[in-house]
Amino acid sequence: MAAGIVIREQHFPGRAPLDAYGNGGFRFADMSHRGSILCLPSGIHGWAATEADPLTVDLFERAIAEAADIEVLLVGTGTTLRPLPRELRERLKAAGISADPMSTGAAVRTFNILLAEERAVAAALIAVDG
Repeated sequence: MAAGIVIREQHFPGRAPLDAYGNGGFRFADMSHRGSILCLPSGIHGWAATEADPLTVDLFERAIAEAADIEVLLVGTGTTLRPLPRELRERLKAAGISADPMSTGAAVRTFNILLAEERAVAAALIAVDG
C-alpha cells in the first residue's frame, strides 16, 4: 500500500542569518517559513508560539534541551516588548541561559549580528504581520 504524504516537523538543519521577517513569517537560507521559529544550535525549527500565547516554560523546552550550546537566548515577543514571566526566567537561568526579551524586529537584527560574530546565540521569534 502507498504511504501517502508524510507530514514532518518543520526544521532547517543549520544556522543561518535571517533575511527578512514580517507578513506572518521569516525568510532565511533562500527559503521562507510562515509562523514563529526557534533558531537553535541544532537548526531552525517551526515554533507554535503566537503573540496571544503566554510565554511558558513548556514553549521553551526545546531551547532548554540545547542549553549547553546556548549562551544568549533572544526572545522576540512580537510587535512589542513583553517581559518574561518569573518562572520562565528562573528556568532558563537554571539551565545556564541568559534570556533577553525584545520586539521580534530587534531580536532578528541582534541575532544576525551575534551569529556573524560566531557567538553561542539562539532566538525564539514570534512571527509578526507588520
